[in-house]
Amino acid sequence: MKRVIIIEDQTAVREMIAHVVSADPTFEVIAETGDGQSALTMCLETKPDFVILDVMLPGLNGAEVLRRFSKHLQNTRVLVFSGYQNPSLVRELLQAGAHGFVEKSAPLSELKKGIEIVANGGSYFGPEVAQMLREAVLNPQAMSKKGMEILTAREREVLQLIAESYSTKEVARKLNISVKTAENHRTNLMKKLDLHDVASLTRYAIQHGIIDTALPNQNQA
Repeated sequence: MKRVIIIEDQTAVREMIAHVVSADPTFEVIAETGDGQSALTMCLETKPDFVILDVMLPGLNGAEVLRRFSKHLQNTRVLVFSGYQNPSLVRELLQAGAHGFVEKSAPLSELKKGIEIVANGGSYFGPEVAQMLREAVLNPQAMSKKGMEILTAREREVLQLIAESYSTKEVARKLNISVKTAENHRTNLMKKLDLHDVASLTRYAIQHGIIDTALPNQNQA
């Protein structure tokens, strides 16, 4: 029996995925979460056979969660199920270790097909993502833009928090680092991405699927 973790921040969607997975007697849902940091901890502790992963997550975004656990769980199969996709993000997720990607706008049958194929060792892409990949073959530049891989893990964390409207002091407190260190990370982010203000960093985060404009402001300070 394949042990499955579902990582999705929308409760109704998470319950729907769990229902689909549980309908197959060869799967067992061992954990569910909607928080990126919790998801990373769960995966590293339980070592699941199969993960269904959303991209837009609080705490750590899905791409970062995948980037971190895939280094340690090379036999874990991963299907991304997300409402956000662009060539750069798909490239980053594939490089991070994803084996398939189904967009949330696809019919439920596509999700079921993706689950079955990816969990059993194959690769699968929903119709919109498959078309995007076909176009990328014809236009390689669409998949070769500078992405999140040029940033360190800490810089990616800082970028997400800045985009979620946390101040430098709040970033430092959440990450248990000094304000000076947080400022240095912010400066390095801007240099690497050639961006020069918080608004530009936020737009970059949205464009690369790090945060969702529909998410409520996380800042409760």
